[in-house]
Amino acid sequence: METKDIIYQLRTKKGFSQEELAEKIFVTRQAVSRWETGETVPNTETLKLLSKLFDVSINTLLGSPRALVCECCGMPIDDSNLSREKDGLFNEEYCKWCYADGEYTLDVWKQYAKTGGKEKLEEFKMQLICEINTLLNIEGLPKVEDLNVLSGEFINMEYTLPNGGKVKFLDDKQTYLGSQLESKSEDRCFGIAANMDFILVCTYGENGENPELVFYKKRRRCL
Repeated sequence: METKDIIYQLRTKKGFSQEELAEKIFVTRQAVSRWETGETVPNTETLKLLSKLFDVSINTLLGSPRALVCECCGMPIDDSNLSREKDGLFNEEYCKWCYADGEYTLDVWKQYAKTGGKEKLEEFKMQLICEINTLLNIEGLPKVEDLNVLSGEFINMEYTLPNGGKVKFLDDKQTYLGSQLESKSEDRCFGIAANMDFILVCTYGENGENPELVFYKKRRRCL
């Protein structure tokens, strides 16, 4: 869908006339008319006003020309999970779990903020990768090349204990460094989640079905 059609659709959905929309974003009715006929497109500042008014991203207003990916965790993002600045405007670089109200929300980031910020966090990621690749010796686990910041809400699986009980090891409100890797030996995926305190490795089927805990070990803190 083109920008002209998107603006028309959003305007009529809100029940605004062209004149009413123009008043809300400080332009003329003729300007709105030209957008909706495709003669022109709004400038950057006006796109920001339209984004806030209609509660959609600038990317959406422009017909979603870019595939948005969070620069922190690498997760695909759309209007439903985009982050916002303190003034309510969308920030199209991050998801809402990594960045909110103008601040990073990652607990793993905050833990290293006092000792070097992002650079220190990258050092910790490399340390974890080394531990996983050299010390765990898990059959079928591919070599880990990178770890992303992941929300506990999306990776906190429930495992069945030998006694039939169910248990979760993560916290939905926390973030972890982790990755998903295809198993070398079977039609399942490995899931990795770690922080300063532990490393967890599990396997699961399609869409996270039938998760099984493979490895869980507490770490010695490096700080």
